[in-house]
Amino acid sequence: MKAGSDSHNRVIGRWGEAAAAQYLTDLGWELIANNVRTPYGEIDLIARQADLTIFVEVKARTSAAFGLPEEAVTTRKLEHMTHAAGYYAAENDIDHWRIDVISVEGKPGSPPKLTHFENIT
Repeated sequence: MKAGSDSHNRVIGRWGEAAAAQYLTDLGWELIANNVRTPYGEIDLIARQADLTIFVEVKARTSAAFGLPEEAVTTRKLEHMTHAAGYYAAENDIDHWRIDVISVEGKPGSPPKLTHFENIT
């Protein structure tokens, strides 16, 4: 049962990240990378808007049964995101950056509902 659940979560995660990436490109942001691994964890999306680099955590849910997607960004998760973004920024000489969260609700095959939380630190 767990393997199927993990597979379902990966499918929903990929769908949410694709929806968030499309949303950001529709805003005119340049998508730099996705699923970047650092010693502190993975960064879902990295985008650029003018001279600002934005590290984006994407949280996707098919329903609110287990809470809103953004509620999964705990204090501990935020700490890991901050360290991962700081590491990437230092490695790539990035001076101006922030962390955003994009919450994605819905199911693959239907239009997602996105909520964008900017500069969450």
